[in-house]
Formats: sequence, C-alpha cells, structure tokens
Amino acid sequence: MHNIIMNRLTKDEQVKVISCLVEGNSIRSTSRLTGIARNTITKLLVDVGSACAAYHYKHVRNVNSKRIQCDEIWSFCYAKAANVPEEKQGEFGFGDVWTWTAIDADSKLIVSWLVGDRGAGCAHEFISDLASRLSHRVQLTTDGHRVYLTAVEDAFGSNIDYAMLVKIYGEDRKEETRYSPPKCIGAQAAKIIGNPNPRHISTSYVERQNLTMRMQMRRFTRLTNAFSKKLENHIAAVSLYFMYYNFCRTHQTLRVTPAMEAGILDHIWTVGEILNLLNIETA
Repeated sequence: MHNIIMNRLTKDEQVKVISCLVEGNSIRSTSRLTGIARNTITKLLVDVGSACAAYHYKHVRNVNSKRIQCDEIWSFCYAKAANVPEEKQGEFGFGDVWTWTAIDADSKLIVSWLVGDRGAGCAHEFISDLASRLSHRVQLTTDGHRVYLTAVEDAFGSNIDYAMLVKIYGEDRKEETRYSPPKCIGAQAAKIIGNPNPRHISTSYVERQNLTMRMQMRRFTRLTNAFSKKLENHIAAVSLYFMYYNFCRTHQTLRVTPAMEAGILDHIWTVGEILNLLNIETA
C-alpha cells in the first residue's frame, strides 16, 4: 500500500496533502486545493496515520512528567447514534466514538491517547498505556467519570497522587441544550489516591486541548457533515493530528514543540519528516 501511494504522488504532493489536513481542512477541500483525488488523499491519510501511531507507540516512552490531565472528547462515525441502522446498532465504529487523551500539564505533550467507547474496558486500556509511558510518580487529574477509579488503581496502585475534578452544572436552558452543555457553576475536587497538591488539581489544559482538536481536525467540528464515515479513517486522522501537534507545531506559550519541551526531540519536525515514517515504520 505504501509503495502504491509513493508511486502515485511525488514527495511535494504528499507534503501539500498532509499540510492541508493538519491545518483543519477536510478531505474534499484538500482535494480542491491540491487537485488530487479524494480516494488518493484518503489512502495517504490512512498510511501516514498508521505510521504515526506506530512511531508514537515506540518512542513516546519514559516521559519525565510531573502532572498529567486526562479527559474524553466525543465524536461519531458513520452516523449519530440515533440514526445508526438497526443492523449496525451496538457495533463499534457506528455511532458514538470517544477519544481519550492524557496531556502533560507542563510540556503540553500528549503522552497517551485512545479511540474507543467510553466504557470501563477502554478506561483500563488507556490508563494502563499512560502508566507504561511515565518515568516516575505523577499527579493525575481526571474528570468525574467513574470508570477512572478502578482503572487508575489497577494501573498505578498506590504509586500516584490522584484527584478527580467534578464539575457542577446549572439547569439546562431549553434554547441552548442542542448546541452547548449547561453552564458550569462550580467544581468540586476529590482526592482519591495519595496526596495530590490542591493547587494542581485541574483539567484546564486537557479541556483546552479538546478545543484545539475540534479546530484542527475537520471531522471533529460540530454541526457539520464533515464527520468520519469510516472508523479506520477517523483513527488515522487522530494519529496524524497528535503526531503533528507533538512534533511539528510550535506551542505559542512554550515557543517550542511539546516533544522538544519534554526532551524527546531536539528540533522541530517538518511534514516531510512525518512522511519519512512511511519508510521507517514499514522497513
């Protein structure tokens, strides 16, 4: 598959395609901007996304983090849950799809991520993966999603300072419920394991990351027809996004990429270097 894509597109054409995708363009708009067929763009996305996921799995390890924040962001594939055909009801990849993210509060590095449902199984897989990537004890903050409780205990035991931040919402306004959640009127911090510092019990950075994801991946934009039609394409887009965010995109506050701030890299990657992973990860 990789060789077929390489034969169809020059390296410059591949760079143009990936550059469009990571800046929030849809596949259709990327096709219009580059003159390259949508199917070819999709195949390149899937190939590059797979290579990015493999690179992240191997190389984002032994992260020297102090504070981690976790959250889940909703999206859907194929159709919204209420519109999924009866024969596909309950089949993952049709309807609600959640992306679990763990961000280093200091370097802004996305340490771990997982595309799945919002159940206990995915929570355990996600938190176990996060634990395997950290070099020492950290302070962890999650929202009040109860599946985190057992997942964190199973993955870290007592070797963590863990707190939940449970937000309190006011009553829904009927005219707003379709487009936005109720107004947050407060938050309650709960210490779960260890001795988390109250000053650092926060999910602000990971929630801000949710906004960045919706801005930079067209298929996450609400109230549009830009949703993912296939789960494979959705996972590939997420993999590419996190690779570009961690390794290529200069953080406005840090003035370097998250990977550089975390000590994983010594320079800013180009889109061309991401494309080089097609050869490295399949060699």
